[in-house]
Amino acid sequence: MSHRLLYLFALLGVPLIAGTLYLWGQPLICTCGEVKLWVGSVFDGGNSQHIADWYTLSHILHGVLIALLGRLLFPWVGFAVLFAVAVITGIGWEIIEHTDFVLNAFRSTTINAGYHGDSVLNAVADYIWMMGGFFGAYAMRTLHVVGMVAALELSAAFIARDSLALSTLMLIYPLDAVEAWQQELNPNRA
Repeated sequence: MSHRLLYLFALLGVPLIAGTLYLWGQPLICTCGEVKLWVGSVFDGGNSQHIADWYTLSHILHGVLIALLGRLLFPWVGFAVLFAVAVITGIGWEIIEHTDFVLNAFRSTTINAGYHGDSVLNAVADYIWMMGGFFGAYAMRTLHVVGMVAALELSAAFIARDSLALSTLMLIYPLDAVEAWQQELNPNRA
């Protein structure tokens, strides 16, 4: 597949994600009626509804990890194949994330209680952030990419109390100690 066709395929991901989520009933923008660049708390009602939030770092990491793991595990695989994997998994995740099965799995963790899914704007932005993570990591040296992974994960974990690793852990093997630590920042906790 030529790079031009690959970029066209990547661009078609935007209306595919937007159209699917809209048809499934997700709001185009936050139901608050505003569009914000950043929401700084995972406990804010606007989380996952605007352009960026702490979970944006997980989406950036999605792209970063595809570039990094592709480079380390499959060094003979070129840019086009890795970018196609990033695009397919990026589109796939934004759609699969909004199935009842996945939404219910997220809701089962206390930090995501009441989660109704992303707005269309947020899901499309997450997909674009993922591609940015891929391009950035593909252009960087491996050691710098590893440092970026650590910085993004540690920032999200210690400032927001949730990250890609913590979300995965709490979905697969919830720990009361982690939940209690996460909830210390929750302004709504009883």
